[in-house]
Amino acid sequence: MSALAQVRVLDLTRFLAGPFCTAILGDLGADVVKVEAPKGGDEGRYGYPDANGVPVFFLALNRNKRGITLSLRTEAGRALLRRLLPHFDVLVENFAGGTMAAWGLDPAELCRAHPRLIVASLSGFGQTGPWSRRASYDIVTQAAGGFMALTGFPEHPPTRGGGSLGDYVQGVFGAVGVLAALVARARTGRGQHVDVSAQDAMFSFLDNWPTIFAATGRLPERLGNRHLAAAPYDCFRARDGWVAIGVASNKLFRQLATAIGRPELADDPRFRGARGRLAHREEVNGLVAAWVAERTVEAVCAALGPEGADVPCSPVYGPAELLEHPQLLARDMLRRLPHPTLGEVVVGGVVPKLSDTPGAVRSLGPELGEHNAEVYGELLGLTAADLERLRAAGVI
Repeated sequence: MSALAQVRVLDLTRFLAGPFCTAILGDLGADVVKVEAPKGGDEGRYGYPDANGVPVFFLALNRNKRGITLSLRTEAGRALLRRLLPHFDVLVENFAGGTMAAWGLDPAELCRAHPRLIVASLSGFGQTGPWSRRASYDIVTQAAGGFMALTGFPEHPPTRGGGSLGDYVQGVFGAVGVLAALVARARTGRGQHVDVSAQDAMFSFLDNWPTIFAATGRLPERLGNRHLAAAPYDCFRARDGWVAIGVASNKLFRQLATAIGRPELADDPRFRGARGRLAHREEVNGLVAAWVAERTVEAVCAALGPEGADVPCSPVYGPAELLEHPQLLARDMLRRLPHPTLGEVVVGGVVPKLSDTPGAVRSLGPELGEHNAEVYGELLGLTAADLERLRAAGVI
């Protein structure tokens, strides 16, 4: 049995941060019921590349979920939601701050009405504070949280972390908050409101620079792929691709110097100790770059990897290589699930490997309203005629 097998989650989220949060809960065994607007559904169904019209991004992000439709913009829809709540342990939403309260669904009120219910709210800036009503997207989150000020190369503008990093980070914190609330409920018998701000989440990822600045007055530099306290620590171009190499100790530098045929570098006073290598970072990087440039990625990693110098390194992989990566395959991180049109869809596996109550990826994201009859019939006893009336009224 999975860790969250007895937990039922009502998922009001859409697009990315919220759906990723609930996907994590679903991976760990929760019964997640995803609610979408009857017309159009989750915006995540659109905007990303599809495969023959199939929204594969949505299918992967919303794995392990049952899907129903419900219009929360109608009073009848909100009344139906209230009828559903006694059947759920957790409700997760990621509307802009204050939206649920404006609909008469204030999280604090829901928790009072349903004392065991956990309500998780994921928004750009949280439910409190002067910015709580502001709209946000990932790039705004990364800017407002300070992450962009650290990211990129010094000669270029501040840079957003690749992918939708801020959304995914917020989703992880949302899942952590829900799990903590479930543990607390097991002890106290009471649910609570979990308020997760995307700005807060990214602020916590700043390598403690606010602490350093407050204590020393020193501001961070944008270093690109380099590191504040170690060299060489960068990406280097080989003949057929890129290799990342990280050296953060004298022992590793000695091993690297020997591997590139320059053992005398380890005894050079200029490169002795981390501070010396940092002071001469351009020269150190230049020596390594020249050696890497003459070789293929495979040759570099063979010389520097565990069968060679045992220096931390890796090719810079893209999606095509990751689909065949032996480590990801060995850890069951590439799941292939059946699909009626495409045959199969590749989905990421479960990250935390629990020895006694492992999670699983069981199904792809649902079709719009795929489980209406199942969920509404199972939980509320609604008949096919009831559902047809609600559908005609635009409620589901």
